[in-house]
Amino acid sequence: MTSKGKMIAALVCGMLGCLCFGSGDWLMAYGDASGAENAFVMLTNGAADIEMWRQNLAMAVAFPGIILYGIALFSVQNFITDEKHRKIYHYLNAFGLTPWLALHLFYIMILALFGQLCAGGHDIAEAQTICTELYNSLSWVVIASEALMLPVFAYWFWLQITKKTVFPRAFAFTNVLLIFAVLKGVSMFITDAAFSLAFRNGLMSESMIIWFAIMVVYELNIRKADR
Repeated sequence: MTSKGKMIAALVCGMLGCLCFGSGDWLMAYGDASGAENAFVMLTNGAADIEMWRQNLAMAVAFPGIILYGIALFSVQNFITDEKHRKIYHYLNAFGLTPWLALHLFYIMILALFGQLCAGGHDIAEAQTICTELYNSLSWVVIASEALMLPVFAYWFWLQITKKTVFPRAFAFTNVLLIFAVLKGVSMFITDAAFSLAFRNGLMSESMIIWFAIMVVYELNIRKADR
């Protein structure tokens, strides 16, 4: 397989990883979006009815997902033209991959507890109070995880805007964080429902698959014209 073929295969692995994580995001949250007005936003009436097998599956698919993400994200460093910056990206990426699983597990455990409390006879308001307090007491995990996850994408933006990758400078504006911001804005106009709740929960996976797809298209078309 040519180097171009290997790169495309790696990026496709990343897209498959997005499907793994994204399906988990939807499995853990899809349901009636009402009932969480005074609680952590994911503790909805629908979440109270989610069966444990869905939470188990949502966690299980994250393991192949993180492997597939790693294949793609480490391969992306080959687009960087300078060895020094390639190494910096490499280590930022290594530090950033670990919290993906941690954050996924964090939300699933809270939702699983919520579902089990409701299934065990607890009043939904009482279950929301317990799980909201748990979330609030450990919310630093979200901040710490994002502090490790996001720098590699900010650094990628800087590399592209300063023309330190093979991509045209304008490709900096296809950055996954910018795609996320656009999708986040779109989600604000979607009426609260099962779809909108799951869509918002999976925003990062949905942004990543678009980002990987853009690079696949570039490899298939634009770079071919330059060679």
